Amino acid sequence: MDTMQGLKRTHYCGDVSEIGSTVVVGGYVQKVRDMGNLIFIDLRDRTGIVQLAFNDATARDVFEKAASCHAEYVLMAKGEVRERESKNTAIKTGNIEIYVDDLRILAKAQTPPFEITDNTNVNEELRLKYRYLDLRRSVLQKNLAVRGKIAKVARDYFYENGFIEIETPMMIKSTPEGARDYVVPSRIHHGKFYALPQSPQIYKQLLMIAGFDRYIQLARCFRDEDLRADRQPEFTQIDLEMSFVDVDDILEMIEGLISRLFGEVMGIDLPTPLPRLTYKEAMERYGSDKPDTRFGMEICDLSDLVKNSGFGVFSSAIESGGSVRAIVAKNAASKLTRKEIDKLTEYVRGIGAKGLAFIRWVDDAPSCGFAKFLAEGELDAIINRVGAEKGDVVLFVADKNKVTLPVLGALRLKVAKQLDMIPDGWNFLWITEFPFFEYDDETNSWIAMHHPFTMPMDECIQYLDSDPGKVTAKAYDLVLNGTELSSGSIRITNAELQEKMFKALGLTDEEIEAKFGFLVEAYKYGAAPHGGMGIGLDRLAMLMCGTDSLRDVTAFPKVQNASELMSGAPGTVDEAQMKELAIAVVEEKEKNNEPME
Repeated sequence: MDTMQGLKRTHYCGDVSEIGSTVVVGGYVQKVRDMGNLIFIDLRDRTGIVQLAFNDATARDVFEKAASCHAEYVLMAKGEVRERESKNTAIKTGNIEIYVDDLRILAKAQTPPFEITDNTNVNEELRLKYRYLDLRRSVLQKNLAVRGKIAKVARDYFYENGFIEIETPMMIKSTPEGARDYVVPSRIHHGKFYALPQSPQIYKQLLMIAGFDRYIQLARCFRDEDLRADRQPEFTQIDLEMSFVDVDDILEMIEGLISRLFGEVMGIDLPTPLPRLTYKEAMERYGSDKPDTRFGMEICDLSDLVKNSGFGVFSSAIESGGSVRAIVAKNAASKLTRKEIDKLTEYVRGIGAKGLAFIRWVDDAPSCGFAKFLAEGELDAIINRVGAEKGDVVLFVADKNKVTLPVLGALRLKVAKQLDMIPDGWNFLWITEFPFFEYDDETNSWIAMHHPFTMPMDECIQYLDSDPGKVTAKAYDLVLNGTELSSGSIRITNAELQEKMFKALGLTDEEIEAKFGFLVEAYKYGAAPHGGMGIGLDRLAMLMCGTDSLRDVTAFPKVQNASELMSGAPGTVDEAQMKELAIAVVEEKEKNNEPME
């Protein structure tokens, strides 16, 4: 095997350009084309590919080395940059090649389990098992480079705006934050456990109490929850907190960051301020608190038109306190056939609706199965209200609002994707004034929608005890193209109000002391008004890279069962370690409750 002695890389493969210059490059063999008296090697590094050329004038030992090369060999090559005879417009260096006079084989490679190419059809499980090979693909290298640039630009922006980067602990006390904790047993304190942070929430609030009025951290966070394409058990937040601010100050600071990121990373001029919708407006117009606003198809309330309708599905829904609402799929009648609408009906039943009524307007007159139940003029009034025309399909859901709105929101998105109605673009949106509580029909009680440190709107504090449904929060989310990027809130800084909030959430004095005693104590020494938010770096990178999976912007991701296929994590530990921690693994019992053998 050769060494690098006497050679030092002068250029990355994708940066070679000056004809007549002598360069030294290093990288992996992408492809070898051996034509007998001519050999071409495509050499790849993270910047791109450059062609190495060898012919019958090449020194014999160099030519023979080139002939022995195979895919994924690690090479260094020195030579003169020449104009390429057969140009390749698909790559940046397609006009040049390196005529090699010194070639070093630094490492040989056995045949990889799959070809290292961007357009691969290999199943993801195999690629994740050999993730170090998968990461050689240029698409993943570019994605991780974008992620790295996002982190750098974010840090630069916050440093310029007077923020201090402070690391908070990775092993903390377990406190309720909405998801399941990952826990770490203590070797010294037997029977006690640390938790990995779901967020730095409490610590960043304590930093505000300590007088660090602008905090920033690229914080690692952990949540033991079921996975999906846009969720990983460990993730990174661009986490910030600010003192002496209210909602507008934080939103303006984040808008500056987003504008800077899209300008420097994407080359896109993003106009600010970003649009805002209250939670109530978002739900009533789009049926979602993270709506994709790149297309219309807004929800229309028809309850006042059909409340006395002879169609019992409509009238009974309204009588029971619900509503009748609809969306219009423009020019969709040819694609949304009766068979397709039946499929949509099954879909909405699967997410909570009782059924789906529709108007399909193909011929001169609209086709409507429930028209016979309507009084004269009611169908025309409905069509006029929703703005339907020939060629359109109107889809109706009738139920309580907690069903009608989210079902139509999900249906709106499904139909838009099915009809390819969603244009490209970057639609940012703030959602503000979230409800503080939601009613749980199973327990007949109000439960919190946010962590217990969220500040209610000033005018709503009076309703905390008497009418929880009227209480809205100083909470806000940033949404991009229908994906929630971040959430935040103004925090409670009044010790009495914080205690009242704990009580409203059903915590006893003992539970408050056990879980949050140190924070309650800290508030007694004075706390400046403060608030903040955490932006999902992973999700932001995912969207900016144009992919639909966090695994494409995470170097070593977990799969759906939270395992990591390459290393085999999680794994077992030996008995000695278990003994030191004073813990033991208890085998699951079979269904007959007999111990397993």
